[in-house]
Amino acid sequence: INRMSEKRAQIHPSADVQTKDIGSGTVVWQFSVVLEGAKIGKNCNINCHCFIENDVVIGDNVTIKSGVYLWDGLRIGNDVFVGPNVTFINDKYPRSKKYPREFLKTVIEDGASIGAGAIIMGGITIGLGSMIGAGSLVNKNVESHSIVIGSPAREFSRDQQ
Repeated sequence: INRMSEKRAQIHPSADVQTKDIGSGTVVWQFSVVLEGAKIGKNCNINCHCFIENDVVIGDNVTIKSGVYLWDGLRIGNDVFVGPNVTFINDKYPRSKKYPREFLKTVIEDGASIGAGAIIMGGITIGLGSMIGAGSLVNKNVESHSIVIGSPAREFSRDQQ
């Protein structure tokens, strides 16, 4: 029997990682903060200057690029790419010091890719294997295996080239 040892998670000394629920082979880069309740899968890459709240679940083989903040209520599947400076929203009516009973649930299904600077409104699902163009504003569900671009994001067609 050939047993490969699982590679431990690597956490940069300047990162503040409070969760114990982090998979083997995951790397968390400098100046990132991960709160205690967060769950992060195996072989993920959490780039520098990221913030991950308590009620966030990240699958395996996920890349979170720099400058991304993952707020309560976000569920990210396996093999997902989140580009730099993507913005997630979990409260449609935010007010200082007034919190909703429950934050919006947003689901990013397996294999989806979200381009740099996209804005993802709360309470939606981004489907399996879909692609979100850079800078898009996604304000409704995205079908599996589709490509959406623009503001608001609409399904891409060859006529738009």
